[in-house]
Amino acid sequence: MKLLAKLERSFDFWFLISISVVFFVLRLPSLFEPDWYGDEGIYQVLGIGIKAGRLLYRDIFDNKPPFLYLLYNLVSSDQFMIRLISLIFGLLSVWVFFLLAKKLFENAKASYISTSIFAVLFGLPLIEGNIANAENFMLFLNILAGFLIFKSLDATFINHKIRILIFAGVLLSFSFLFKIVAVFDFAAFFVFLFFVNYSKSLLDIFKIKTLIKEIQNLSPLIIGFLIPTVFVILYFILNHAFSNFLTATLFSNVGYVGYGNKLIIPQGFLILKLILLGGFCAFVFFKRKVFGNSFTFVSLWLAFSIFNAYFSQRPYTHYVLVLLPAFCLMIGLFILNKNFSKLSGVLTITTFIAVLLSFNFYLKTIFYYPNFVSFLMNTQNINSYRKFFDQNTPRDYEITSYINLYAKTKDNIFIWGNNAQVYYLTNKLPPGKYAVAYHITNYKDGISNTKKGLAINQPTFVVIMPNTGSYPFSLAGFSPKINISGSIIYEKLNR
Repeated sequence: MKLLAKLERSFDFWFLISISVVFFVLRLPSLFEPDWYGDEGIYQVLGIGIKAGRLLYRDIFDNKPPFLYLLYNLVSSDQFMIRLISLIFGLLSVWVFFLLAKKLFENAKASYISTSIFAVLFGLPLIEGNIANAENFMLFLNILAGFLIFKSLDATFINHKIRILIFAGVLLSFSFLFKIVAVFDFAAFFVFLFFVNYSKSLLDIFKIKTLIKEIQNLSPLIIGFLIPTVFVILYFILNHAFSNFLTATLFSNVGYVGYGNKLIIPQGFLILKLILLGGFCAFVFFKRKVFGNSFTFVSLWLAFSIFNAYFSQRPYTHYVLVLLPAFCLMIGLFILNKNFSKLSGVLTITTFIAVLLSFNFYLKTIFYYPNFVSFLMNTQNINSYRKFFDQNTPRDYEITSYINLYAKTKDNIFIWGNNAQVYYLTNKLPPGKYAVAYHITNYKDGISNTKKGLAINQPTFVVIMPNTGSYPFSLAGFSPKINISGSIIYEKLNR
């Protein structure tokens, strides 16, 4: 009772309640969206594929680490449930962000404003906070790890500090196992700890023995990061699928990153970004005592987060999510208006303009909530509601209805298209390990693996979507049955 009475008198408590309600309301419509987002469709297929006994990467494929697919598998790829978990992770992110802001800032006003901006931007669909991508689950883990990293500076007992750093490392490893770009958050926190704990003279930094000793002091963070990752690697080794795991999560992403980073030489632009990041880190290192721990922490995290967002040099909206925490904290530093307000202002404005010019945003945000309200009020039909998200969504549901009406439980299907969500909606799996046409055509074994899968798991229905290139497999023994908005469904003869 005393605790409740104390909470009732706490402005922080009522602020968190209020901002949580705002976040919940902003995210609520996401729970009722149709299955329309292509990447989520792939995640759904992998989720049900794992549940059906297919081994990840070897028998069912996408190019991210396993935790996202395991989370989808946990809820049988049900979109409402995965979006609900994303909402819960989002709320936890807001709460931990507020604790971190309070830890960093002396001014309560800065904590309230930066947390409010974070909650609103993360809650809106503007940067795809509504989609259950890996970034939506990573943010809570990264922010909590950041809080622990900063808290470790206050630890008076070495054993206590070691435990905190190990736990922070484990959290960052979990984040890494959602998406490999979490390695940049790990790097930001590692560099921060190295900078603030470095007590030798500046000349000693060029001595190998000194560097090794300083890095050894941070070994608990490294050990914590390695533990979950090593267990995952051992799992795939024991299941004779380590090469599949490595190819999917590492090697297949090399070409992906290299595509947009060519500048004179392959990866030339990436090298330039690394040089800029290194230069900024060197600047912060030499100014770290003047800046203080809070500014050093936020500026380093922002720098690595910007590098993270621009890593693949592609304009995908959800990439902006990874720099949202550090960006909002930098706004908090600017609001403090105590020290380095000009520098924090420059960093904030420069980041904002760069992101605005470089990335796509969900421009339907302004109509997103009226669309949801009109659906709730029953002032528009289901097709109009679905069409708002994507013009092709009603078509996907028509295809689903047709297959569910005529296909038997044992019947297989094959979709030549990039709408993997139809597999989930029909409770079917692709014949091979690839769920979408662009995977089949982009990977070396795509055609051969799918051809083999078609021979083993012979489909009763083949759906050929428009604008996906010529169909590369035989349709012998199939007859066209229906054209649904340009999508032709073929049925096997003599089934």
